[in-house]
Amino acid sequence: MELKPVGQRFILHWGEMGTRWGVNRTVAQIHALLYLAGVPLHAEEISETLSVARSNVSNSLKELQNWNLVKLVHVKGDRRDHFETLSDVWALFKIIVHERQQRELEPTIHTLRDCLASTDIAQEDSLTQAKIKETLEFMETLTWWGNEMLKLDPSTLVKLMKMGTGIQKILGKK
Repeated sequence: MELKPVGQRFILHWGEMGTRWGVNRTVAQIHALLYLAGVPLHAEEISETLSVARSNVSNSLKELQNWNLVKLVHVKGDRRDHFETLSDVWALFKIIVHERQQRELEPTIHTLRDCLASTDIAQEDSLTQAKIKETLEFMETLTWWGNEMLKLDPSTLVKLMKMGTGIQKILGKK
């Protein structure tokens, strides 16, 4: 696959952004390539297009599969494994939010609950106890809100997002 300048720029930038989000650069670039391609690609094609070692491509594809962002598909007449990602940016967004909740927020909530349930909590000063409780309440609310937002269809979510601070008017707040 030959990338044109804008496609190359998009993929390189997505790789840079991936590193800022805690994702390996190559993992993010492969996802961007599959997203732009819109058709299943085999590992050799990905490797050649991005000038990345085949072993790096294999490891990156496994990571993307673990995140449920890429799936293995078969192409008629070709024995090689091909890979594709969703073409709907909102569906991808929902998967990423869900996966991050499971990998980052849920373990934090679990730890905070354990801290508060521990018999050792009494040894902490009241400020520490209050901060842990406040953090837990925040994380639980954030997770609940995120789950509620994931239930919305994209058009409703876009309208809600475009409202911005206008939501305060609906709620009767200044």
